[in-house]
Amino acid sequence: MCFLLFTPPLQAAIESYEFESTQMEADYYRLVSELRCLVCQNQNLAGSNADLAKDLRRQTYELLAQGKTPDQVAQYMVDRYGDFVLYRPRLKRDTLLLWFGPFVMLVLVLWLVIRAMRKKQNLVPPNADALERARQLLSDNRD
Repeated sequence: MCFLLFTPPLQAAIESYEFESTQMEADYYRLVSELRCLVCQNQNLAGSNADLAKDLRRQTYELLAQGKTPDQVAQYMVDRYGDFVLYRPRLKRDTLLLWFGPFVMLVLVLWLVIRAMRKKQNLVPPNADALERARQLLSDNRD
């Protein structure tokens, strides 16, 4: 019991927002699940406890409270932080490699594998004389 007296109080930040409508609440939760935490990079804003994620969640709420649409809020975040803030960046010239790069790599790897397999298959099979000679050698060894 004494150890509780000497431990610093734990601060658990629980965010609670009052939404004007259920639509605003739905928009908020959709946005924070689609926006990436720039610190964690593999988490969305909803799942991150980083200070920047908390600030971005607050900013998202404030923008929605000002009457901005979800598209306007997302565009604000993109303008400020770049396309990386979106889990699913928009398809445009700057993001073509991001969208199609994995498919290009897959096709390239498949092409290389198929080429290697064909090379192996194209090895000249032994002719009939060589096969007969091999059979004779094997049968001589058995006798």
